[in-house]
Amino acid sequence: MAQNGVVIVNGGLGVEGDLGIAGAVNARDVNVTGDIRLVNADCAEEFALERGGTVEPGTVMVLGEAGRLRPSDVAYDRRVAGVVSGGGDYRPGIILGEGSGGGAPVALALIGRVACRVDATREPVAVGDLLTTSDLPGHAMKASDPARAFGAVVGKALAPLERGTDLVPILVALT
Repeated sequence: MAQNGVVIVNGGLGVEGDLGIAGAVNARDVNVTGDIRLVNADCAEEFALERGGTVEPGTVMVLGEAGRLRPSDVAYDRRVAGVVSGGGDYRPGIILGEGSGGGAPVALALIGRVACRVDATREPVAVGDLLTTSDLPGHAMKASDPARAFGAVVGKALAPLERGTDLVPILVALT
């Protein structure tokens, strides 16, 4: 029986059109025959912070003790883990491991587009530049030294930053 675009099929739910879901949904299997389109920009995972408190969206994070995160504060840090999701106009499209980090978790963008705190005080950043951690806490900078960049890249700049610091859209690509 169809009513308002909802069809009950063998005890299951079929939907024609847009589906709005509020509350928790428990399902064993979800089969989709078409595309799944998430309107937001990144894939994030929740992690606990090394030291309590909060961090701003766009902050570049590194691995600390026991898999917990802290803001980066060393240039070319190979412990770089990602960027705190939710900065500027960007929101996570999907969050993995929700509630599994313990304590007050932070959603860390692992892939996709995210707004990132970028430091261009020493060198301008151009579209396509690889970005690494900066010694300015929680910021990324242009990765100018290829030998030091390997394993310390957080992503690629999607917009330029001539000078100073600002939130810049990047494509997270950990390498």
